[in-house]
Amino acid sequence: MKTRSFFAVLAATLALIANPASAETDDHDAPRWSIAIHGGAGTIARDQMTPEKEAEYEAALQAALDAGKKVLAEGGSAMDAVKAAVIPMEDSPLFNAGRGAVFTWEGRNELDASIMDGRDRSAGAVTGVTTIKNPILLADKVRTDSPHVFLMGEGAEEFASGQGLETAGPEWFETESRKRSLERMKAEELSALDVDLKFGTVGAVALDQDGNLAAGTSTGGMTGKRWGRIGDAPVIGAGTYADNRSCAVSATGWGEYFIRVGVAQEICTRLRFGRMIDFEALINTLSEVVSDEALAEDYDPSDLPAYFASEKVAQNAADNVMAEVKELGGDGGIILVTPNGHTVFSFNTSGMYRGRANSEGLNEVAVFGGAETGEPSATPDH
Repeated sequence: MKTRSFFAVLAATLALIANPASAETDDHDAPRWSIAIHGGAGTIARDQMTPEKEAEYEAALQAALDAGKKVLAEGGSAMDAVKAAVIPMEDSPLFNAGRGAVFTWEGRNELDASIMDGRDRSAGAVTGVTTIKNPILLADKVRTDSPHVFLMGEGAEEFASGQGLETAGPEWFETESRKRSLERMKAEELSALDVDLKFGTVGAVALDQDGNLAAGTSTGGMTGKRWGRIGDAPVIGAGTYADNRSCAVSATGWGEYFIRVGVAQEICTRLRFGRMIDFEALINTLSEVVSDEALAEDYDPSDLPAYFASEKVAQNAADNVMAEVKELGGDGGIILVTPNGHTVFSFNTSGMYRGRANSEGLNEVAVFGGAETGEPSATPDH
């Protein structure tokens, strides 16, 4: 292989893992704050969505986005912004989280949630709770007021009893549409995927004005789940992850596959590895085996920090991990925010309820995309 072509291939590889030592300071146009939200991904077809229902979903997404935006614009923390954005979606019967959660096989609503602070990687999670109106708040109490990370069922409820959180009876969480889904599943001997057109898990990720990241996720799981089934949403590293060194991610989808891939942490790890490499030392080493002429002709080392900090690299990492989920047979999507304020969506379904905003004036909510339209979907960039 010629020296030039060898280095071109090597340089392209290094570009994906290079250390952007000055990336955060070089990006002068980076937003002061950013936020992204999701309300589930799945088979969301335009011909099955009336204009009125689409407007209803968009309004609910915008309300959640506005709640998170307000916290960040006023100088609040990413953690508070994530909670502020998730709560309205937990309170809405449109989403499979809190009110509107799907039913288990036994006819109960069992709720899961997790939250993580990118500053110190403190995290809290709960699964199988039945009386907590806003499970995301209980997950945060586990993070701040317990020595543990993950609590389940009766133990989580017992812990919650001393935390001053609002509770609700079964009637708060039950909705007729979710009940009909369970009845249809049993009557027609269908799978959860046959009756759940989408994964209605909700989540938010945020970057605050102090440069801190946070992520949170909340769900009711899958219709007809049995035997204490737990999906990815409450699992730190699968459905939720935040690390100031790399990114914050919240996921929605077929949990069994997201757990196997470790989706949230896998994306953040891929981005963090680049920040761990001493790029100058690496280039000096390469220059000993590659001619200075080839180095100068093919590659400008000063370009790498900005490239690594770009939205393209974050999108690439997310798309490639989501492609792994698809290869295993799973589907769903993620939202991501980077330390530079880039917000990214990646999903391998026909749609994902989603929104994003930042301090530079970006504000958008959307439903369709992905496999249906050719918009952002999990297609790896080789």
